[in-house]
Amino acid sequence: MSITMDRLDYYDILPAGMDAYLSNYGHHISKPLYLWAVSLMRDKNGGKAKPMEKDAVKKMLADYGVEVENDKAYDVPYVFMMAKMDYYGSSLIDEGHLAKFVKDYLDDPDGSESRAFDELYVKMVALGIPIDWEDVI
Repeated sequence: MSITMDRLDYYDILPAGMDAYLSNYGHHISKPLYLWAVSLMRDKNGGKAKPMEKDAVKKMLADYGVEVENDKAYDVPYVFMMAKMDYYGSSLIDEGHLAKFVKDYLDDPDGSESRAFDELYVKMVALGIPIDWEDVI
């Protein structure tokens, strides 16, 4: 059974510049937003993340036979880096499981194809970290 509804935030007042961002990228991660988000990521020991190029992430996924269907903009590299920094070496024991996680996260059959963007945005709201939307277009 498939339920289709409008987004609940459709009528919210958007932060300055977010409407321009959404008109360019929709609810997906742009390259500048990806680079900015990765600059905030830390591993469990406080180490800073180093962003991987989109092609390198896709090659690594392909090496493990993983192809993401909901592959839009920089959603795949963002989810890869988020999972690597938060879960790799713990619940994601190796690169193969990390690759599968990216697919599971983005291709979740009862999930939203905008999940990566939505969760990043909500996380920043919860942490009180403003996104300068003009800088990430």
